[in-house]
Amino acid sequence: MVLYRKMTETDVNAVHAIEVASFPTPWTLDSFYYEMTENNFAHYIIAEDDLGNIVGFCGMWLVIDSAQITNVAVSESVRGLGIGEGLMREAIRIAKEQYNIEVMSLEVRVSNIVAQNLYRKLGFNDGGIRKGYYTDNQEDALVMWVNL
Repeated sequence: MVLYRKMTETDVNAVHAIEVASFPTPWTLDSFYYEMTENNFAHYIIAEDDLGNIVGFCGMWLVIDSAQITNVAVSESVRGLGIGEGLMREAIRIAKEQYNIEVMSLEVRVSNIVAQNLYRKLGFNDGGIRKGYYTDNQEDALVMWVNL
């Protein structure tokens, strides 16, 4: 069973470890501390397994009536078990119910078909391309959005 809850400052090290293992240009540890302590627009959700281990996270920035997903990652050992979908569903629920958000958007690598398929399953639509968005290899990003 997986528990989804709001991320706290004490979760930063575990979240950063997942970030580093998941992305070629990961956010810094300080970036996550900033998100928890300084960024009033940030809301992060973590996924915890039965043993209390953090196995995934999803971050979003909530501004006026829109939410921007900043990052989503799941520990490699538990990928494919629906945790990413659970994190996204929880982010959508929180955005709608707690913040009255009307639209949610994100960027995803054009090569990340698995993630794109998940987002489409959740109702996201293709919105456009950001050329050279990813700094590690200048890969384009597909912008996706959903009306909540």
